[in-house]
Amino acid sequence: MATKKKATKAKPAKKTTAKKTTAKKAGGAFMAPMQPSEALSAVIGAKAVPRTEVVKKLWLYIKKHNLQDPKNRRNVRADSALTKVFNGKAVVSMFEMTKLVSKHLKAAKA
Repeated sequence: MATKKKATKAKPAKKTTAKKTTAKKAGGAFMAPMQPSEALSAVIGAKAVPRTEVVKKLWLYIKKHNLQDPKNRRNVRADSALTKVFNGKAVVSMFEMTKLVSKHLKAAKA
């Protein structure tokens, strides 16, 4: 004996509602151009760039000049250019580095 399938009712199509989106600036303050100080511009260049790019360029400089401590990779050994940025410190941690670099940035003039 074969069982018969019951006929199913067609389901009505779901209504889609348009979601309200708020106009939000992508990146916000992180993407605002910042003007580097004279000491920092010797390392990353004088052009105004966002904070994210400042950190990227700084790490490119550190890797290019082999300034990362081989035993403790979280530390950066400063060369003559970075010593000015790091307020005379010879070795700084990567977390302290961002704090010290932020003192060398100011909002770019529009």
